[in-house]
Amino acid sequence: MDFIWGFFIIGGIVMGAFLGRMDLVTQAVFDGGKNALELAFAMAGIIAMWTGILRIAERGGLIGMLSDRMAPMMDFLFPSVPRNHKAREYMAANFAANFLGLGWAATPAGLMAMKELQKLNRDKRQASGAMCMFLTVNMSSLQLVSMNILAYRAEYGSANPAEIVAVGIIATTITTVVGVLLAKLLQGREE
Repeated sequence: MDFIWGFFIIGGIVMGAFLGRMDLVTQAVFDGGKNALELAFAMAGIIAMWTGILRIAERGGLIGMLSDRMAPMMDFLFPSVPRNHKAREYMAANFAANFLGLGWAATPAGLMAMKELQKLNRDKRQASGAMCMFLTVNMSSLQLVSMNILAYRAEYGSANPAEIVAVGIIATTITTVVGVLLAKLLQGREE
């Protein structure tokens, strides 16, 4: 990956110099740095807020209750994770946030879930089956509504920002089902 990014960066600089447009290269460097900082600060603020909300929900018992309601699904997906383990609570919170299209809210719970799953992992240098399954479900991101996409569509003037909801549900359902089946198949081969 480093090679690919390095190739693009060096290639862009060389082409800018070759075409006599180093002013555009310089402007792109400054704009890119500015955008990266703005994004980093926005992400830090949002993640800090959702981490706080997650802690409040955890202390109030909401996360535990959610985890209990999701127990049959969690038993199927994560048979190696004990029922009352903290990882299940964080995974349940992550899945709920992703399902509602709140990707930013899912991140802190996902990070805490992986930390807890690592505690159960026998081989600390390699991801466990539960960790791989969690990443599969998390990345396929079964969603009812993608709030981020709806917000972007509305911001950029879409006449009907919600017209993608049905297609999104179908697409994320398919990716989640296929991902889970493949992860289960690969876990079966591993055992």
